Amino acid sequence: MRKTFLPIAATIAATLAFAGGAATAQDKPVQLKLSSWVPAQHPLNPALQAWAEDIKKASNGTITATLFPSEQLGKAFDHYDMARDGISDFSYVNPGYQPGRFPVMAGASLPFLFANGKSGSAAIDAWYRQYAAQEMKDVKFCFAFVHDPGTFHARKKITVPGDIKGMKIRPATSTIGQMVTSLGGTNVQASAPEARDMLERGVADALTFPWGSVVLFGIDKVVKYHMDAPLYVTPFVWVMNKDKYNGMSTAQKKVIDDHCTTEWAEKVAAPWADFEYGGHAKIAAESGHEIYKLTPDQLKAWHEAMAPVENQWAESVKKAGQDPKKVMEGLKASLVKYKAAQ
Repeated sequence: MRKTFLPIAATIAATLAFAGGAATAQDKPVQLKLSSWVPAQHPLNPALQAWAEDIKKASNGTITATLFPSEQLGKAFDHYDMARDGISDFSYVNPGYQPGRFPVMAGASLPFLFANGKSGSAAIDAWYRQYAAQEMKDVKFCFAFVHDPGTFHARKKITVPGDIKGMKIRPATSTIGQMVTSLGGTNVQASAPEARDMLERGVADALTFPWGSVVLFGIDKVVKYHMDAPLYVTPFVWVMNKDKYNGMSTAQKKVIDDHCTTEWAEKVAAPWADFEYGGHAKIAAESGHEIYKLTPDQLKAWHEAMAPVENQWAESVKKAGQDPKKVMEGLKASLVKYKAAQ
């Protein structure tokens, strides 16, 4: 009987593919628990599911995932530690929920930086990658993103910084919280799912929130005044448990790495950005709401009022061993590059 031999080139190619190329059926099946604290109907969740489906396809079915929305695996405040500890394999994290823990990332929530959420997500991800390994060393950083710019939504009209004095405000981030304090207001800590209850019970007078989520969380039922200015964005990260990643095959790790990119940051964030942007028109169409723009003088006053907050942020970055000037210049350059600067 005549023996048959594979050509040498084909043999080498097959060997390389098995050693480190695309994930194959020989790879051990991996099941991922994805944790999201926003409600099931939130537009971020379908985007994360689409991301997971693309991973399944790229891994030839060896990596599958289940998404747990609505704080099913744990509270919103705990999501970073949940990924660190393996309660979830991937976590959707708002770093601002833990003030002082992530000082570099907090710079992205300084007011009046971002013009939009789509290209803004690409900008923040490209910028933060150089800091993530140090600042978020407990987890594997996948990507960073932002929502479309949010603003003040309140029971009374807020037009100038002096209006904040004496008010109780739920801030979206630790940086906004610093701004509230510097202006004589009081911070009320509450995650997004808890925010409406805080307002209904009179524990808070106002909050900072993106437009679409005001409707999604029912906050439009308890506030009537809305500042029409791109005040801030909230930075988020999508992070992975390190042990889960390290337990994967080389090929499977490559699939994950290929889905933890700046391109994917923008792709996952885009539907949410559209949703938040659309919230402005929804609220405008409701009766009993006042949406108001700031005059040039009012806007100037807000910019000037940010100086103490920016200085406080800079000091926190210095304590973390980074140069705040370099950090902020890098972020602003990334925003310009991706056409997302105000």
